[in-house]
Amino acid sequence: MWVVPGLLTLGITLVGIGHAQPWRDELATWSAATRPLPDLLRLTRVIDAATGPYYALMHGWTALVGTSPTALRLPSALAMAAAAALTARLGARLVGDRAGLLAGLLFAVLPATSRYGQEARPYALATLLAVLATLLLVDALRRPAWGRWAGYALAVAALALVHLIALTLLAAHAVVVLLTAARGPATVVDPPDRSRPERFAAGPDRDARGAPVSGRRLLARWLLALVPAVVLVTPLALVARGQRGRQLDWVDPARLPDLAALPGGLAQSGVVGGFLLALAALGAVRLGRRALLPAAAVLLPVLLLFAAGTVVPLWVTRYLVFTVPFACLLAGAALAGTTPAGTTPAGATPARTAVNGTKPTGTAPAGAGLGAALALVALAGLLGLPDQAALRRTHEWPRGAPVDYAGAARVIAAGERPGDAIVYSLRDSWLFPDLGMAYHLGSRLPRDVLVVRDQRQGADLWATECDAPARCLAGVDRVWLVVTGRRADPLAAVPGAKGAALRDGFTVRQVWPRPGLTVALLAR
Repeated sequence: MWVVPGLLTLGITLVGIGHAQPWRDELATWSAATRPLPDLLRLTRVIDAATGPYYALMHGWTALVGTSPTALRLPSALAMAAAAALTARLGARLVGDRAGLLAGLLFAVLPATSRYGQEARPYALATLLAVLATLLLVDALRRPAWGRWAGYALAVAALALVHLIALTLLAAHAVVVLLTAARGPATVVDPPDRSRPERFAAGPDRDARGAPVSGRRLLARWLLALVPAVVLVTPLALVARGQRGRQLDWVDPARLPDLAALPGGLAQSGVVGGFLLALAALGAVRLGRRALLPAAAVLLPVLLLFAAGTVVPLWVTRYLVFTVPFACLLAGAALAGTTPAGTTPAGATPARTAVNGTKPTGTAPAGAGLGAALALVALAGLLGLPDQAALRRTHEWPRGAPVDYAGAARVIAAGERPGDAIVYSLRDSWLFPDLGMAYHLGSRLPRDVLVVRDQRQGADLWATECDAPARCLAGVDRVWLVVTGRRADPLAAVPGAKGAALRDGFTVRQVWPRPGLTVALLAR
């Protein structure tokens, strides 16, 4: 049941995984991951501390498989495939096998799954860990054994290291744990079919030895499981907090229209996002109390980040990608025709009697065809096809404003001569024009004549240039100028002393406009 969504996700995500050139965030990953570990540690003290553990993971990965676009993105593709499989498994635990299967398949065909499964950033891994931690929590609440709590503790600690904001998921976990401690596991995490005792032999309210677990002990075990995450994340969060002003200076405060745009942004398609939202809402209604965990796993992180984003610059749609599997789980319940606990729709198949005398908590309507549900999943996939094709052309957002680093690099590679230099403007831009040229040109990169301290030496994502550009340009006869944006007169777009030195000493020989960049050849 869970293998099919995982394999489908992997297959879809691998299609065209190397077509789109690395965009600015992936260039930052490449720059950080290819540094020696001591230099990487120095970098995280200056910027990107919250992403440091992911960079360390990618450091080992790139050392083994290289830094091609496919190699950089493959861990994310594998993580998304595993997330789809675990989404199906979690759906089966909470709702039933059919709902789990459909949830996993729906997750597989979303444009967002391919988008973040084809990006060398931590969001796919955070999505996997969020689903894994939730699945382990459900198992631990049903059969509270120390081994299960240890697995949950490890998953939450890993989630904290990979993506700090994904820890907002713990708000949903807290609600479920508190209700379970107060009212018992049947409140929110009762098995959908308790007639299958082989899965839950010890009983949902007893541990592996058959001893009853009180609500207070259950709560204590959950809090204890959070200790490793707290220990690991506290110093990381403190360092990241000090970097927030520089790291997120491009983020605007959250506003109410941002919430309206969230479904389309998360799904990477407005029409697919609306379709998913409608199905998730229907699934929440049909599930009743069993919708609490997946619904809280969607709503609480969104509301917490939005509330924080109105005060500090934190509202970035992709930070919430880890909530998408839980929305798919609700949608899967709607597609499967699952009904609220304790109800049996007219014409439904009679429920089997379980070993404890209760009936299954969810029943599918008689004749509810899997084919019809699969057709709706296929419809979601078809609606997202234009966005699937677009994201394989460029990862920039909006997609109508791509940055063609590779095209600019080809221009330079075709015309460079020994002794040529290269100059960038704006150098401190988040577009990272220098990283883009370095990635695509490699050893053929002309001499970066204005740099006095490069990114590695400065423990930063940006290089430091000399204070006297005219002096640093002395002895250079040809300069390749790479300017961000489309510029009819690229020299006029260079500000400050650097622009003055270039205009005084050089003339423009030729200009090559490229999407998002302009390349000019200057000569004395």
